Amino acid sequence: MLADTSLHTTNCQAKLFRGLADPSRLAILEALRQGSLHVSAIVAATGLSQSNVSNHLRCLSECGLVRAETRGRFVHYQLGDERIEQLLRLADELLTDTACGVRACGNYERASR
Repeated sequence: MLADTSLHTTNCQAKLFRGLADPSRLAILEALRQGSLHVSAIVAATGLSQSNVSNHLRCLSECGLVRAETRGRFVHYQLGDERIEQLLRLADELLTDTACGVRACGNYERASR
């Protein structure tokens, strides 16, 4: 039974990290670290097209990584959980210490194209 639980947790973690592995989704999450934004502001902050942002926001919303709040005519998005900001900050700290190794790593090169 423990192995099943561990496998389930590992599979869920893999799905989470696959979701975070997309540069467009990461750019959106980075923009939302500053606070709640509407789609046009996310487009401006990321340089992504509006349709691209909307598609990724739908994905991030369905996974619970962002949440939406309607304010008048606009929908504002924010991080779905404060721990997402902590996770991104930890990634920044880790990269500060390991940036050369990560940059030189060819194992995941294809995924970032």
